[in-house]
Amino acid sequence: MATDPEFHERAAALPDREVDPGGAERPGLEAAIARQVRQYRVAAGLSVAEMAAQVGISKAMLSKIENAQTSCSLTTLGRLAAGLDVPVTALFRGVDDEREAVYVEAGHGARIVRRGSRVGHVYELLGALRGPHKRMEAVLVTLTESSEVFPLFQHPGTELLYMLEGVMVYGHGEARYTLRPGDALQFDGEGVHGPDELVELPIRFLSVTAYGDRIPA
Repeated sequence: MATDPEFHERAAALPDREVDPGGAERPGLEAAIARQVRQYRVAAGLSVAEMAAQVGISKAMLSKIENAQTSCSLTTLGRLAAGLDVPVTALFRGVDDEREAVYVEAGHGARIVRRGSRVGHVYELLGALRGPHKRMEAVLVTLTESSEVFPLFQHPGTELLYMLEGVMVYGHGEARYTLRPGDALQFDGEGVHGPDELVELPIRFLSVTAYGDRIPA
């Protein structure tokens, strides 16, 4: 049994896709398990016969598992995981791995209008996920000019600010926070918040809002 520190790295470096002898990739849970079992077995330096003997199943059964030709019982999955010295969950890696993603190239984020949008106040949308159970919005804010009255915001969800450039005093409710590059501020979006003082321009910060299961108005 392979237990050296490089074992998992070798397994991860193997090809991600397992193809059946007929050349057609098999979808679903069986394909994911087949792919992972073979990757970990090869990384451990075991033949099909050696692995089958070590796990306590027949060579024919292991071959079927690795070719996604059968479904594994929980007992068999437990034996495979123990024989490969990995958690059972490692054998499910890649199941239903098609997830939504948003890629925005530098400088190509959509300009959005918000309260306070004006010359010198730029809000650049970097992406928003609107899945059934997770909703997140990321905005790059650039302030290059001061103003006498700063906009205040209120919205559902939790917001995270991360300062990239400049210095500003940011208010949340009655509290005030001086933010410099590298500083982060996380708060409840329901509380009134917004810039209170622009100390050192230009100012750039990343604003990430997670809305949970509530859809913002």
